[in-house]
Amino acid sequence: MTEKDFIPQPYSAAVEQGEVSWQSPSNIALVKYWGKLENQIPANPSISFTLNNCRTTTSLKFQKKKDLATDFDFELFFEGEKKDSFRPKIQKFLERVEPYLPFLKDYRFVIETSNSFPHSSGIASSASGMSALALCFMSLEKQLDPEMREEYFIRKSSFLARLGSGSACRSIEGELVVWGLHNSIYESSDLYGVPFRDEVHENFRNYRDTILLVDKGEKVVSSTVGHDLMNDHPYAETRFRQAHDHLDELQKIFRSGDLEEFIKIVESEALTLHAMMMTSQPYFLLMKPNTLAIINRVFKFREETGLHLCFTLDAGANVHLLYPDNEKEETLEFIKAELLQYCQGGQYIEDHVGKGAKQVKLA
Repeated sequence: MTEKDFIPQPYSAAVEQGEVSWQSPSNIALVKYWGKLENQIPANPSISFTLNNCRTTTSLKFQKKKDLATDFDFELFFEGEKKDSFRPKIQKFLERVEPYLPFLKDYRFVIETSNSFPHSSGIASSASGMSALALCFMSLEKQLDPEMREEYFIRKSSFLARLGSGSACRSIEGELVVWGLHNSIYESSDLYGVPFRDEVHENFRNYRDTILLVDKGEKVVSSTVGHDLMNDHPYAETRFRQAHDHLDELQKIFRSGDLEEFIKIVESEALTLHAMMMTSQPYFLLMKPNTLAIINRVFKFREETGLHLCFTLDAGANVHLLYPDNEKEETLEFIKAELLQYCQGGQYIEDHVGKGAKQVKLA
């Protein structure tokens, strides 16, 4: 599909007012997306586990305006409080998606959103937040176009979410989602995420993710700034080729169930992401001393037990600990006994691979 396929025909129904709500999860990339082209196009493909418990819940109330409007009209509330600091990002999102949602200026919107995890602390809050908002707008468009097919609804939701936050396009569906054109991934696209439909060994079913909250503060550098630094990065082209190669290798690993090779790819991707930030200009060091302490403890635990605990990182200090479901008891015991001391306030989040976003029934 192309961008033109998401420009709607004249709508067949009229909608005066209403409210819709969606819950959308975060995701954790195994092969990282870092660097982008114009219009939120990724410089390399990525693949992620869709999470289950780390999610954003967003409600969209809408009222048709009586007069012809020339601008967007919205209020935004985050966890019950008006959040004007979020307005520029939402304004930019609406500007980007208006060609595909031409009704946006016809309504007044009230957006109410909340997270089940700390905002802007490296748990991809923009991914869950922008995907939930995109789904709400698509639910309104579905009312304006009652004949819309479900497949189109999902694909366009992912396409729109990408225009708000690149990784958000991977949060619409589960369990594994690919974003970015890759020769050996069926239907892969730079425009939206697609479920990974190749064979997946039972070793990777219900995979666990325990997130250690090393630092719940705001990130030192926004993802947007970080992506832009790849434009002139001396190692960018090598990194982009590496991502393609790692995705090829992961396809084989998912078929074979080889957990040791999975660990090598996932941890290499995490460290490469931070290496790109440390070697950009300007450079950033987002890991904290406790991040490194956790990583070294994970290495030691794996060596001593033979179990398959591994780490990955997003653009922040927090650590995602990934491990198979059938090893969760011993692994969780280790995490709680040895690693929570490195977390801010001893806080962590228990999560696992999930099925994707879902519409929430209104009370």
